[in-house]
Amino acid sequence: MRTALGNHGSEDYRVRHYDLELDYKIGPNRLSARAKITAVSTRPLSRVVLDLSGFKISGVSVDGRAARFTRQPGKLAVKPAKAVPAGTEFTVEVRYSGNPRPVDGRWGEIGWDELTDGVLVASQPIGAPSWYPCNDRPSDKATYRVTVTTASPYSVLVTGNLVSRRAGASATTWVFDRPEPTASYLMSVQIGRYEEIALDGTVPQRVAVPGALRAEAARDFRRQPEMMALFERLFGPYPFGEYVVVVTDDELEDPIEAQGMAIFGANHVDGARGFERLVAHELAHQWFGNSLTIAQWRCIWLNEGFATYAEWLWSEESGGPRADELARQWWGRMSERAALKIGDPGESNLFDERVYKRGALALHALRERLGDERFFPMLRSWAVDKRHGTVSTAEFVAHAEEHAGEPLTEFFTAWLGDTQ
Repeated sequence: MRTALGNHGSEDYRVRHYDLELDYKIGPNRLSARAKITAVSTRPLSRVVLDLSGFKISGVSVDGRAARFTRQPGKLAVKPAKAVPAGTEFTVEVRYSGNPRPVDGRWGEIGWDELTDGVLVASQPIGAPSWYPCNDRPSDKATYRVTVTTASPYSVLVTGNLVSRRAGASATTWVFDRPEPTASYLMSVQIGRYEEIALDGTVPQRVAVPGALRAEAARDFRRQPEMMALFERLFGPYPFGEYVVVVTDDELEDPIEAQGMAIFGANHVDGARGFERLVAHELAHQWFGNSLTIAQWRCIWLNEGFATYAEWLWSEESGGPRADELARQWWGRMSERAALKIGDPGESNLFDERVYKRGALALHALRERLGDERFFPMLRSWAVDKRHGTVSTAEFVAHAEEHAGEPLTEFFTAWLGDTQ
């Protein structure tokens, strides 16, 4: 059964914090876990509905009292012993176990996935319920504490700051905190036999890579600190404590962004910087998509169009083709294809190339209209003013109009087809 975006998430409550304890056996792909979710009700609740795919539930409680629950495809419905009044903080604790597997959606299988030797978690857009119960909508951002216990020969990387690491003879426990508000789809766990490469720069940066790819990765990511410096100048301070790149030993169709992290496949590492534009793209997502998270999936051009335009800005900075030249090239290619309302592309087209490239073209057209002296301060203040928040196309249009000093609704309607 395929899951659709509309089936995910609830507006009946807002999550403040997730505390996840994961005990994972790599060989049998077996996860035993506890999730404690602290939330605030937005209306009186006689039941709390969480997104969770698969797993056997061994116990559920609300505010420390045992609670009844029912299962539906992709859902866990919890009935508290006593209804939760509106505006009240409450906690739900879920104990569960099973063999995690990706969620099947129209975009393929998404979420917790086994590698040849380890684990990859890529949750955009609906994969988070493949490994923990959550309110799976991008606007419900929360803080996290994630504890992972697994076999000692493996490294664990989670989208958070490493708090502690307790090594044992056979198993090691890793504890991570994610203090910045984070959307469920941007949480990730990576498990593998990795070596680490430290990169220079004022922002801590490292690359976790299989030993066999170490030399190639060191060359391919060597200019990432220069990208970081450029993007901090254009978009404002890097929004997280560090940036971690993971290169898996398996091939991936596309790199994947997570909060403070990006995941590349072995096929994206060639030792010749052949995929450097993707290095820039994933780094830019830390501002556009991760710090500034879209309130609704229909606004995904605010993630992908901005990250694509960051590729063009890096090309300008590093001696490659200028944004003008890239815009002309892509305008020619995009104009030959059927139009797509990129301001609301629909579920099946969320990751269509036109959302990425026409989104970047819209930004370049805005740059030409405003001029660099207004465009770049507008772009920087957008990222700084909305830091760690949720955003919409309508908000960006209003922000751009403020800097332009003129109405831009017709301009954006022409480019996006929808400005809500």
